[in-house]
Amino acid sequence: MAANYNNSAWFYDSLAGLVYGRALINAQIYLLQFVPENADILIVGGGTGRILEELTHLHPSGLTITYVEVAVNMVALSRKRNAGANQVNFITEAIENVALAIGFDVIITPFLFDNFTEQTLQKVFKHLHPQLKPGGLWLNTDFQLTGKWWQNVLLKTMFAFFKLICHIEASALPEIDSKFARNNYSVIAQKTFFRDFITSTAYRK
Repeated sequence: MAANYNNSAWFYDSLAGLVYGRALINAQIYLLQFVPENADILIVGGGTGRILEELTHLHPSGLTITYVEVAVNMVALSRKRNAGANQVNFITEAIENVALAIGFDVIITPFLFDNFTEQTLQKVFKHLHPQLKPGGLWLNTDFQLTGKWWQNVLLKTMFAFFKLICHIEASALPEIDSKFARNNYSVIAQKTFFRDFITSTAYRK
C-alpha cells in the first residue's frame, strides 16, 4: 500500500508542533527567501498547505504554483489556505504519476524524501530532475542523522508511527544528498534546525 497521509491530516500540524515546536515550519520558511518574483513553482508533498501561506507573505501575487500532494484530506486543507493573488493548481496524485508539461523555476520538496526507500527516491528524483529549468532552484528540507543518539531514536519512532498510520514505506533515511551531487547541483545555502536534526538546503541546477 502506498504512503498516504489522509489519516493524519487532522492532527499532523498539532503533532508536529508538539514534538518540534516551530522547527519544521521555520526550516521551510528559511528557504523561501530564495524564491524569485513571478516564479513557476512546483511543490511536492506540501501537506496541510502552511507553506502556501508563508509563500504568500513574501509574494502576495505573481507566482504560478503547481501543488502536488497524494493525500486528498491534505489537499482539502491546503485549498483553504490563503494564497493571495497567486495562481495555485492542485493535483492529488503521487508525483511519479504526474505528467508535467513545463519547466519550473523552483521545486520545493518539504519533508518528502524521508518517506521513500532508496529505490523510490531514485525513481522520484529521476522524474523531477528534468522538470527544473537549467539554473533553477531546488529547495529541499528533510531530516538528517549527525551521530546524536536521540536523533536515531526519534527517527525510528517517527518511521514506526507513520508506517502504522500512513503506510510509509521507509524504515531508514535514503541517500538524499548524493542524488543532488551526482546530478551536479550546487549548494547555494544551507541551514540546520532542531539541533541539526533538520536540514534545509537550496540547490541550484
